[in-house]
Amino acid sequence: MSKPRFGAGIWHFATYVDRYATDGYGPPVSLIEAIDKAGQVGELSVVDLNYPFVDPKLSLDAVEVALKRNNLGVIGITPEIYTREFAKGAFTNPDPGVRRRANELINDAANVVRRFGADYVKLWPGQDGWDYPFQVDHHKLWRMSMDGVGELASQNPDLKFVIEYKPREPRVHMSYDSVARTLLGIEKIGLPNIGILLDFGHSLYGGESPADAAQLAIDHGRLFGMDVNDNMRGWDDDMVAGTVHPIELFEFFHVLRKNKWDGVWQLDQFPFREDSVTAARMAIDFLKVIDRALDKLDFEALQAAQDRQDALEALRLAQAALYSSY
Repeated sequence: MSKPRFGAGIWHFATYVDRYATDGYGPPVSLIEAIDKAGQVGELSVVDLNYPFVDPKLSLDAVEVALKRNNLGVIGITPEIYTREFAKGAFTNPDPGVRRRANELINDAANVVRRFGADYVKLWPGQDGWDYPFQVDHHKLWRMSMDGVGELASQNPDLKFVIEYKPREPRVHMSYDSVARTLLGIEKIGLPNIGILLDFGHSLYGGESPADAAQLAIDHGRLFGMDVNDNMRGWDDDMVAGTVHPIELFEFFHVLRKNKWDGVWQLDQFPFREDSVTAARMAIDFLKVIDRALDKLDFEALQAAQDRQDALEALRLAQAALYSSY
């Protein structure tokens, strides 16, 4: 396997707000400043960009100049279909005019993907879903969830669309809430250019095994991308990768290596109070440890232990490889 390439969502280098610090944890950061911060990490080769840009006057040419200055490419464009405009959903909004606006926005983002030669349009439909019992007709809601994505994939057969599923937030129940449900929707749509972006933290938060979720997506030929971070399982904390669940993160990458999955190792972290460049470097340092550990891991012995379902021997082999790789 080739050495991993590292990427990050550009939001990793932004200013963060919450309902307590509504003016942010730190001074505002423009997109150009965020790109320059990403360049300071030194090991990133690509970034994922939100669209539209916060500054409506910012041109694609200016963004391209900043990217080139920092030796960065673009892996994906994430259209902002989760803002207040789409409070009742993008694909599942009861207003057909809002659904059309979402389609237009995502098609605009698709053109930006083409402009930068990115890998995919990333769909995070955070407002698509419901909150209360009896609020929605579940058959119609799920149908709209699939139709919205399917229409986009049909309109842009030359591009890949990835769905980043998540159990909840901002909706209490998100339409695409798990690997299984997302795969069901993708298979029902039946188009080859729709896949999954598997967020390690979302999988943890949803009570999944990220390694199992990755294998399921791979078995269906639908793992188009992934993000890594960490959390306490009770919320989507977007902490530095490997700080809470290192052994599960190692198992996740073991599944990717075993299946010869060769995509970008992408950071999706929110360092609210930490220095964003330091947080990215720390995560990448640990991901390099994982890469070295995969080189050391005895795959045949591990497979034999797994065939016997010998938990302790399998963990002994994994721990020996991981903890001797620092």
